[in-house]
Amino acid sequence: MGKKVEPLTESYFYILLCLANGPNHGYGIMQRTKELSAGEVKIGSGTMYGATGNMTKKGWIVESKGSTEDSDRRRMYELTEEGREILDTEIRRLRRLLAGAEEVLEGK
Repeated sequence: MGKKVEPLTESYFYILLCLANGPNHGYGIMQRTKELSAGEVKIGSGTMYGATGNMTKKGWIVESKGSTEDSDRRRMYELTEEGREILDTEIRRLRRLLAGAEEVLEGK
């Protein structure tokens, strides 16, 4: 039997999602999260750096050499293969939840 994976917090989910298409720095992740969530999710700097530290320890993300001019001053992060698997698992979980909710609301 596989290892049970706990659901991600909104912050963890959005941080991983923001790294799905390539490296980014903390401030860029915070801004992109606001965009993707239509302003509903805001990640503060304390949450951001605590989460990235924890996800680095878990092996979900790594610090990387970014391709921006600011990369010398900003800490850049990149998704690992394990991080991508965690993100994909969470997306599947959320889809199942949504499908179940839609069935209930449609009276099935």
